[in-house]
Amino acid sequence: QVQLVESGGGLAPAGGSLRLSCLASGRIIDIINAAWYRQAPEKQRELVAKINTDGDVTYSDSVKGRFTISIDNAKHTVYLSMSRLEPEDTAVYSCNAEVMSVDTTYSHRYQTSYWGRGIQVTVSS
Repeated sequence: QVQLVESGGGLAPAGGSLRLSCLASGRIIDIINAAWYRQAPEKQRELVAKINTDGDVTYSDSVKGRFTISIDNAKHTVYLSMSRLEPEDTAVYSCNAEVMSVDTTYSHRYQTSYWGRGIQVTVSS
């Protein structure tokens, strides 16, 4: 099985920076596609950024120019670099990734989407 675990969240001042990491563990060949979502209290989950197999990226208007999504497949990690943070960025951030993996016999490959449990980011005003 594949597991995604986010890290790097916490507290930051307005105007500051944080880098979130999403580490994929398991019998992984590659992370194919990935995205970061966030959900603030009493609000719906929002797509923040996504990246495809070609490295093409898409950002929500609210974070465009401030956040950067990337994948380091050598480390099986998806990153979200956040700068010029605003109080409105406060939310639980979750990693979603489509992962190519193999079974225990290494006989079959699977491409499956997984979710991390989420990590809190709080930006003070």
